[in-house]
Amino acid sequence: MADTSNARGSAPAPSSTYRLQLHAGFTFADAADVVPYVASLGVSHLYLSPILQAAPGSTHGYDVVDHAQVSRELGGEDGLLALAEVANQHGLGIIVDVVPNHMAIPTPASLNAALWDVLAKGPRSGFASWFDVAWQQHGRSLLMPVLGARIGKVLDAGELTLDSTGEQPLLRYHEHAFPVRAGTEHLPLPELVDRQWYRLAHWRVADEELNYRRFFTIGTLVALRVEDPDVFIATHRTLLRLHADGVVDGFRIDHIDGLADPQTYLANLADAAPDAYVVVEKILADDEQLPSTWACAGTTGYDALRRIQGVFVDPAGAEPMAALWAAAAAPQRRDFADVADAAKREMLDTALRAEVARLTDLAHGICTDDITLRDVTRHRLEQALVEMLVAFPVYRAYVRPGEPADAAATAILDRVVTDAAARRPDLGEELDVLRALALGEHGADAGGPRAEYVVRFQQTCGPVMAKGVEDTAFYRWHRLSALNEVGGEPARFSVLPDDVHAWATRRVGEAPLAMNALSTHDTKRSEDVRARQLVLSEVTEQWRAASAALGQVAAAHAASFGWHDAETEVLLWQTAVGAWPIDRDRLGTYLQKATREARLHTSWTQVDEAYEQGLDALVAALLDDASFRDEVGKVLAVIDRAARAVTLGQKALHLLLPGVPDVYQGCETVERSLVDPDNRRPVDYDARRARLARLDEGTPPADLDDEKLLVTAAALRLRRQRPDVFGAPADGGGYAPLPATTTHVFGFVRGAAERLGDQVAVLVTRRWVELADRGGWQDDQVVLPEGAWQDLLTGREVAGGSVRVAAVLDRLPVAVLVRADG
Repeated sequence: MADTSNARGSAPAPSSTYRLQLHAGFTFADAADVVPYVASLGVSHLYLSPILQAAPGSTHGYDVVDHAQVSRELGGEDGLLALAEVANQHGLGIIVDVVPNHMAIPTPASLNAALWDVLAKGPRSGFASWFDVAWQQHGRSLLMPVLGARIGKVLDAGELTLDSTGEQPLLRYHEHAFPVRAGTEHLPLPELVDRQWYRLAHWRVADEELNYRRFFTIGTLVALRVEDPDVFIATHRTLLRLHADGVVDGFRIDHIDGLADPQTYLANLADAAPDAYVVVEKILADDEQLPSTWACAGTTGYDALRRIQGVFVDPAGAEPMAALWAAAAAPQRRDFADVADAAKREMLDTALRAEVARLTDLAHGICTDDITLRDVTRHRLEQALVEMLVAFPVYRAYVRPGEPADAAATAILDRVVTDAAARRPDLGEELDVLRALALGEHGADAGGPRAEYVVRFQQTCGPVMAKGVEDTAFYRWHRLSALNEVGGEPARFSVLPDDVHAWATRRVGEAPLAMNALSTHDTKRSEDVRARQLVLSEVTEQWRAASAALGQVAAAHAASFGWHDAETEVLLWQTAVGAWPIDRDRLGTYLQKATREARLHTSWTQVDEAYEQGLDALVAALLDDASFRDEVGKVLAVIDRAARAVTLGQKALHLLLPGVPDVYQGCETVERSLVDPDNRRPVDYDARRARLARLDEGTPPADLDDEKLLVTAAALRLRRQRPDVFGAPADGGGYAPLPATTTHVFGFVRGAAERLGDQVAVLVTRRWVELADRGGWQDDQVVLPEGAWQDLLTGREVAGGSVRVAAVLDRLPVAVLVRADG
């Protein structure tokens, strides 16, 4: 792994980051206004969403149209430089989100100059190498699926017109405009349309016939070929210049698994910016490791999120919560594995059909051209390919054309073929052929179809996982929705503390500068919504009764308009409890998105108006019903103190476990947001400034918001003051579990054992309900290293050795202890 310590004295690696979502309503200038507050929290680096020019109206920045320009809507480069100056004055660095995988196909398309040139000139364009296009399809034309009907109907209706009024003739279709290929402008309109370097088509054609790689299933995001050195340089020149000028200190790489060769991409980035801090957005399965050859500090932290919240789930709740879900769910949706399997298959047969066809064509062509692989039919290859993609357990196996596959990739492909063959033993030969092609065992020299298969197969696995599992199955299976999180494994109900200790011990030695996440712009619900939901695992009997009562209230309303969906009601109850108080617009918008993503009753492309109107009517009726509000209130009264323990406990782990904590905007206090766009609502920084000022003046915390802010500021300031304690072992860092006589404490020490005076001890409370039921801490003990300690949160001094837990955790359910004699 490359050195990520960042050699520039003015730009050390971060001790923590604070994520800001930039858009036209929150610009560089707005970010500059909050810099003093963010710095006062103890943060070391701002972490900005994409800053390059995006498509008109973009609210997130991942739809870049011009890599040479800093976003005008955000304030342009002058605005960014002004923000950097203010940040520097307050000791903050800047990390930016980089989008190397794709660009937007904007409306009008001319806003993307590179794409516009390709539309005008086809494969002869100087930008043709930028995009991953199968030019041999559709008569060497790029599919543009923008029409609202078949092309014949559009022509008959006169909706396509030739505009010759400007310098360049254009084809216009409502708000869309396309360049006209030179020499075709005088042809009759149908022939003119047919002779372009693009094929205008009905939008439904995309799923089956799209001939360019895209971001997942989003046809308006066309994939880039950054494996081409010229494309890499052109798309990264501005960001690299900003880094060289000291404006930007590091990069968060979006969707690294979409790239043809992540390892080479990161190596190129390290060569161009050797002192940059770099992390990658990468979903790691439970036992999956980031390739050690990658030149980066680690992931953006979903692997940390899964473990942190898993500590607070009561394993005893697994069976009762499963029974509650089974009572509401259709038989085929009671087991998560079945749900994920079905969702993957649906995606492969619909939204990802074009990707399957392209990959099958490639494999069949290879087999046809090689006499040793012939007599494998296209149809059977496609069936075998689908089985492999369904069985794939991770986002990707990292095989590089021309190089032997490593043991990890080979093991994954072996497992995939074994699982696929168990379902379809009749496809054994085809599966063996595809396994060998995916591993490059028949030869995969750069540039040939075998090399292309190695790469394209891996680039297809990720979208199947993302769209089939995270964006579909996670919205269909609701045993405990808090576990249905990005990077999550919902079938695994809880995480053993010993497993978290083992992970943290490895991480401090292998990736101490990887990020820790708890809430992000991509999480499906915020950390504090999940905190309440996690407690339901501790109160399953009460939750069963509450669910029945809520169901009765709903049934009385739904009967009047003939709506019923027991599965969505389970999600509704858990969401209401987690996000309460919540208004009709927020809850209704969330449920509309959730049910469309689930695609069981309605979807984004086939909206069932009656179903959605019924759901919206139910939400409105329930929120107006005092009995519904009372039932939710009863649940909150039962879980309130336990949820407080989880809220503060998981925040302490997020901030103080090995890794660089990333605080999502506003989540330093209690923030009960749902999936985007709900999590991009404006943050009230004035209120947070006032809270922090009161706490810094010595005013005791007045509520959970104050307590969470207290924990956040204390931990972040500590990390900034003592980066060595939280760094790698070579720098004085370390990690060790704290022994305790109770499983209700999760504790650890940060810092090297030989540097006792610098150590930090952390204690959090878990499974609070069971603890309260047995009468509290009683004589439970935790063993601290010898010496005098002080809790940063309460000011209390504690002697080391065997200590009564009650003497440390009686005021707050967490403690952050520093050496008082250090």
